[in-house]
Amino acid sequence: MAKTDFKSVDEYISTFPKATQAVLQRVRGTIRKALPGADEVISYQIPGYKIRGERVIYFAGWKQHYSLYPVGDRIVKAFMKELAPYEVEKSTVRFPISKPVPLKLIERIAKARAKEAAAGAKTKKK
Repeated sequence: MAKTDFKSVDEYISTFPKATQAVLQRVRGTIRKALPGADEVISYQIPGYKIRGERVIYFAGWKQHYSLYPVGDRIVKAFMKELAPYEVEKSTVRFPISKPVPLKLIERIAKARAKEAAAGAKTKKK
C-alpha cells in the first residue's frame, strides 16, 4: 500500500522517481513564486496552497502525469487555448511528466485560482 501520511511536501515529493521529483519541484517552485506568502500544506494527502485559510490550488504526481486541482469551468474557459494540449477533466488538469513543465501557464492558473479563492472568501463573509 502506498504511503498516505505525509508530513511535508518534501516528504511527498521524495516518494517519486528522481526524474519525477525534478518535475514536481518545478511545479512547486512555480506555484510558490505565483503565490508568495501562501501556506504550503499537505491536504488530501497531496501538496496544497492556502491563502488566509482558503484553499487555492493543489498538485499531485502520478506515474505518467502530474495534476493541478481544482481548475473549474471559469479557469478552463479563460485558459482554453493554453490548456488545449492537456487533458482536462472535471476540475483537474493533467500534464504529461515527459513534456516540459508549462511554467507560465501554471503560474497564471495559480494566480487566477487565488483570485477565485479570495472572491469566495468575501462571499462567505457576507
